[in-house]
Amino acid sequence: MWILAPKGYKDEGAYAVKDSNGEKVVFLFQERDDCERYGIQLEAKDNFGMDVIEIQDTVAIASCERAKVKYTIISPDDIVIPVEDND
Repeated sequence: MWILAPKGYKDEGAYAVKDSNGEKVVFLFQERDDCERYGIQLEAKDNFGMDVIEIQDTVAIASCERAKVKYTIISPDDIVIPVEDND
């Protein structure tokens, strides 16, 4: 699996979006290309870079569950694009 982290802050945790209830959701990408593409879209939109980080799926899921943060697995069949306002 692959996650995004703000450039220079990979030890601080994964990038997360907010869902319709305002709760954080971490995207766990199955494919590196999809993760990179989403990171490029974020950089173009928000002018901050992202690091693409490989992580074992069991470690990623356990970390999210331990921190009580929602996650979703992004498969190659899924399409995700950054929303206009995700504050």
